Amino acid sequence: MQLLAPAKINLSFEIKGRRVDGFHEIETLMAPISLADQLTLQRREDGEIRFSCDDPSLPAGADNLVVRAANLFRETTAISCGIAIELEKRIPHGAGLGGGSSDAASTLLGLNELFEADLEQGDLLRLAAQIGSDVPFFIVQSAAICRGRGEVVSPISLVSSFRLLLLKPDFGVPTPWAYGRWKESRELPEVDYSAQEFRGVRCVNDLERPVFEKFVLLAHLKQWLRQQPEVAIALMSGSGSTLFAVLRDGTDSQELAARARTQIDATLWTCNCEVGGSSAPPLDAK
Repeated sequence: MQLLAPAKINLSFEIKGRRVDGFHEIETLMAPISLADQLTLQRREDGEIRFSCDDPSLPAGADNLVVRAANLFRETTAISCGIAIELEKRIPHGAGLGGGSSDAASTLLGLNELFEADLEQGDLLRLAAQIGSDVPFFIVQSAAICRGRGEVVSPISLVSSFRLLLLKPDFGVPTPWAYGRWKESRELPEVDYSAQEFRGVRCVNDLERPVFEKFVLLAHLKQWLRQQPEVAIALMSGSGSTLFAVLRDGTDSQELAARARTQIDATLWTCNCEVGGSSAPPLDAK
């Protein structure tokens, strides 16, 4: 069985405060995008879980979210059959695009179908919440408002599809670090953190403040994007380090990407993709 595990962007991300369990209370509007990893799932007769990935920098043992999802699925369903899982990575990690969480959720969805386990969506959501805060979002396979620490998911329909350019420098941002710096961080005076409006959505990200304070290149990139004629809004996704630009109709995303590499950072990874389109491989990625 082959399936796609889509990335996500955060169209809005607000932190409401610190919870008694040590997590942060959030409210975020997330949407799946057409950039996706690819998973291949197969039965094995030896009873073992075998995981392989084309990205050697990712852990392949019990700490990997895909392996955790497979183990949790077997514990829940009492299925003893072995599982072979191959992961082809297209979503960069440490990027704020939810790649690992999506891989884990897609593993749960795929194994439920492969083994005809008939777990209901509520069951899968409960399993997903045990793996990570963003994993339940990917179970619903829809844009959604997520609350709590991210595990309370309310699916919604976006008004229409739209095109994006993703831009990521050659470094990641650890999510726990970004949350840990949120309360004490300060705004950079030359950066506009105010909410942007797009098709009825209030777009803002509270984690830009701590991340931009340390990674000034990201602050500069956002300000630069907002000055470009092709860009309707520009925002960091999640804890970064990816920024996304919502593109105006009829604009040339490849020209914008080339200009960003020339004027901002020659090593930028860029990807032209969609929100609200089909779950498909990216249109281009460099």
